[in-house]
Amino acid sequence: MKKLIFTTLFAALMLACFAQKPRMVVFYNLENLFDTINDPNVNDEEFLPDGPRKWNTYKYNTKLSNIERVLFDIALINKEYPAVVGVSEIENRKVLEDLIAQPKLAPGKFGIVHYDSPDARGVDVAFLYRPDIFKLEGSKAIKFNMPGMPDFRTRDFVTMWGTIDNEPFFFLVSHWPSRLGGKDASSPKREAAAAQCRHIADSVRKANPATKVVIMGDLNDDATDKSIVEVLGAKAKIKNLEPGDMYNPYIDVLKAGYGTLAYQDAWNLFDNIIISDNLATGSTGKLKIQKGKGWKYYGNIFSRPYMIQKEGQYKGYPLRTFVGTNFQGGFSDHFPVYIYIGTDE
Repeated sequence: MKKLIFTTLFAALMLACFAQKPRMVVFYNLENLFDTINDPNVNDEEFLPDGPRKWNTYKYNTKLSNIERVLFDIALINKEYPAVVGVSEIENRKVLEDLIAQPKLAPGKFGIVHYDSPDARGVDVAFLYRPDIFKLEGSKAIKFNMPGMPDFRTRDFVTMWGTIDNEPFFFLVSHWPSRLGGKDASSPKREAAAAQCRHIADSVRKANPATKVVIMGDLNDDATDKSIVEVLGAKAKIKNLEPGDMYNPYIDVLKAGYGTLAYQDAWNLFDNIIISDNLATGSTGKLKIQKGKGWKYYGNIFSRPYMIQKEGQYKGYPLRTFVGTNFQGGFSDHFPVYIYIGTDE
């Protein structure tokens, strides 16, 4: 108990001693953060004590502690808890409540925006946010619509809106359809997701051109793929942006050889944070995207040696929770990504 109290106070005091700007916006695919309780409404049998992965309280608490470590170490970069954290592959609201109650995260006093989605596996997307920075005004889950396939089920788009430093913001977090069946065969589903995201963003900006839009998520496509570049219309260079455009700082990051997940000994960058032109340039207010110290790109990837597989077939990959049904005690098969939002002052 004494150690828990000390850890909580240490986290709160250390982060409170520093300036609050710039703000961090983070996205992290948590790789199957399931609880241990059977939910008859979703396909969670794989993550139960009597399931093939023998998912139990020890493994669940290990997973929570690992995610806590990553998010807290991200906070240490900026000496401040992130303003917004988008997450994917979470089973329900309860797992998020357990996560933000971890001693190193509790001082952040995160709020939660979550909706149960119709995904067959029972995984959702959600937001954690700091109410002292992001002033939430509303939220909504928007169903994914696949033209010609009315019965296709996947994760919702979860949206929330409000203000940061009195400037209007709209956040959308999503987990686009997977590459099941092959990249090319499944591409129309992700293109449909991209088109829907773009429609939502355009509608928000039409209602209020000053709103700064942030689209984040595991898009199951690389930053340079058709769904993102052509359909969503995300551009790689701020200098090429026109009013109404979207900017993806991770295009240059991918071209430089960096990624957030590995497959067949190659890196992919499926985890993106894409922003509206006015957040890229600061054209409708003071807040705009910023570069972190010591990094030449606006898009950041967080990885540390403890998050990387040290040996075996997947040496050098993100250290995941399971390989097959073998518990690795890892973090996620994805690295988190983040951007800074601040002013030039």
